[in-house]
Amino acid sequence: MQKVGILNSKISKVLADMGHTDKITVGDCGLPTPEGISKIDLALKLGEPKFIDVVSEIAKYMEIEKVYVASEIKTKNSDQWNALRKLFPENKYKWIILNNHEEFKELTKSSKAIIRTGEITPFSNIVLESGVIF
Repeated sequence: MQKVGILNSKISKVLADMGHTDKITVGDCGLPTPEGISKIDLALKLGEPKFIDVVSEIAKYMEIEKVYVASEIKTKNSDQWNALRKLFPENKYKWIILNNHEEFKELTKSSKAIIRTGEITPFSNIVLESGVIF
């Protein structure tokens, strides 16, 4: 039995299999999963687990180069926006702000997996692009 790190075996496997520029999506409970993309459903009940908790934990174990969000998060969910900017400071990560939520959903089609949280606040979605550890 694993003692530390991410205990969810599906998330651990996806992270271990990621290569440079591969993408993974973490989303709220309403984000659709495109056909053919693996969904890892963590939603337990409305609001749990929280989006930011899942993203924070993944960030501990993933080499991240770029982060993608839909522009709507800035105005429609400023608390989440501020939490993400604190977690991923611009001097360390390249931010890509997509024009809108529809463009964001199109990007999720290139993800290795979508992790569904129980989050119920609008536009609580992010695509994390893998960096390289050397």
